[in-house]
Amino acid sequence: MQNQERVVIDYVSPQINCGEFFIKRIINEIVNVDAHVLVDGHDVIAASVLFKHEKAKKWNEVRMHEVGNDEWKASFSVEKQGFYSYKVQGWVDYALNWQHGIDRKIDDNQHVKSELLEGVTYLEPLVKKATKEEKDYLNYCIDCFKDDKKYNEAIKEAMSSKLHHIFTKYPAKHLANESKELQVYVDRKKARFSTWYEFFPRSASETPGQHGTFKDCERLLPRIEQMGFDVLYFPPVHPIGEVNRKGKNNTTEAKDGDVGSAWGIGSKHGGHKDLHPQLGSVADFKALIKKAKAHNIEIAMDYALQAAPDHPWVKSHPDWFKWRPDGTVQYAENPPKKYQDILPIYWESKDYKNLWKECLDTMLYWIDCGINVFRVDNPHTKPYYFWNWLIAEVKKKHPDVLFLAEAFTRPKVMQQLAKQGYTQSYTYFTWRNSKQEFIEYLTELTQTDQREYMQPNFWPNTPDINPYHLQGANEAKYLQRYALAATLSSSIGIYGPVFEQMIDDAIPGKEEYYMSEKFEVKHYDWFKVSKLTLLISKINAVRHQNEALQQTNNIKFLNIQNDNLIAFYKWNEARTNELLIIISLDQYYAQQGNVQLPLNDLGIGAGHRVQVQDLVTASSYNWYNEWNYVELHPTLPFHIFKIHK
Repeated sequence: MQNQERVVIDYVSPQINCGEFFIKRIINEIVNVDAHVLVDGHDVIAASVLFKHEKAKKWNEVRMHEVGNDEWKASFSVEKQGFYSYKVQGWVDYALNWQHGIDRKIDDNQHVKSELLEGVTYLEPLVKKATKEEKDYLNYCIDCFKDDKKYNEAIKEAMSSKLHHIFTKYPAKHLANESKELQVYVDRKKARFSTWYEFFPRSASETPGQHGTFKDCERLLPRIEQMGFDVLYFPPVHPIGEVNRKGKNNTTEAKDGDVGSAWGIGSKHGGHKDLHPQLGSVADFKALIKKAKAHNIEIAMDYALQAAPDHPWVKSHPDWFKWRPDGTVQYAENPPKKYQDILPIYWESKDYKNLWKECLDTMLYWIDCGINVFRVDNPHTKPYYFWNWLIAEVKKKHPDVLFLAEAFTRPKVMQQLAKQGYTQSYTYFTWRNSKQEFIEYLTELTQTDQREYMQPNFWPNTPDINPYHLQGANEAKYLQRYALAATLSSSIGIYGPVFEQMIDDAIPGKEEYYMSEKFEVKHYDWFKVSKLTLLISKINAVRHQNEALQQTNNIKFLNIQNDNLIAFYKWNEARTNELLIIISLDQYYAQQGNVQLPLNDLGIGAGHRVQVQDLVTASSYNWYNEWNYVELHPTLPFHIFKIHK
């Protein structure tokens, strides 16, 4: 038999997969809760959102308000890292129902003596809960409601907003109903806002042809800080396999002196808990981590769960790999690509518990060394539930640890990794190139439930991807790509110094770098200054100075009557920081257009002066109209305007 609850709570959002997965926020962000709350008949109902941190004993409450059509809304702020629970509660509010009814009868000139006496039954229980001032007022109302001589005073107070406020403050939640509990995981700010720079430590040497070291990396920290990057990501820094080692340009046979792919992990020098001997010692690595922090930079490690044929695991744990009937082991493949230097983990091994434990122990080892950020290689080729377990285990003891999923794959696969706990995700930005593609993709990321759990990280290039539009591209194209990434998404990254030095030689017909650094040591002029390096630095400074660019979801694309120009409005939650970004998608010619200001969103009317200040050039313009003329040239193909009203 059903209980006597009458209030129905339906369509509570946000929630992912009916509450199977948690939504995500960072400290001090807002959770906007929406629910359908309704009751049979015409009774007055009320609803609240209840929420609490996982370490709190008591629930906090914020009242919801109806916005029409039985839809109710409320918001709460998350102030600590970790899990919060939240749920919607609804009830028939008999006191407010009484006040609403007597109000209508009084307006109809009906005599309401009986209704006033009924009201006493709602007032008396509140006396014990109220403040002294409120008690005095309630006792006065009770006296009036009972005294026929004070009828006029009684009906005045029965309809008063003061009494309504007290009823609202101290609701009697008779037969209250509740939705199921949902969860939000709250992370530190870098989970939402980060600026990544990737380079190979072995290419950091000042001497051509010489293998770089962690000590060499230290001298590059001031440059990376000056350019405005706060995460320095290294490809794998472990010993590299010697069996089946790849040669330069991905040849299948290595020559003497060839260093191999950093992702072919493991050799006689050790495995995933060891460092490449030519890079330096654990003490050197820890010193680099410490010095990077002094420059406001966190070191991110590559976490690649795969092994070279001579990895120590192959002998100590043969069950962790898949062996063919002829006794050979299955190497990695992604047809038509073959990776003879890499053995994939056999995740269906009967010894999977020890395998999982070793993978966790490996990550905890590097966390103990000072690493709090991991870029995970090909996570979509490992079981989703393994990641759910590993990330949860790490977060229990180390809530500051962040995980970036390197998964350029099918949309639902990338979404599933985010649901299972990944902090950030690589995206399709690398291949999006037209105005319509950008609008469609950002709309998907920010206007669907993906906004609740998937934090995109936009990379114009990676060591694996030399996109066609950058091959042979001019400086304007590189500026466009960085400006787009840096303003559309709050987390971005580049593979350098290849990007800022516009090194784009490609294997013909492929989106791959010719003579890729993945297979050899390179030598760079690390302190080369160019217009591109200066503008990257300036854009990164603007990102750090403007909260509107430190989140991805608050974005609105604007009308601008030119398909070679894209315009959008971004704002922070409090709307104290509002930006207008306009970027030309033409790398060769000047483009003009009229952009429509979002007057309603800005809270102003036509004819009101709006000052826009270009945060790169410091130029300011006064606009008085809804539509305003802009012109961009390849020499500086973007505006980042700060709006002053």
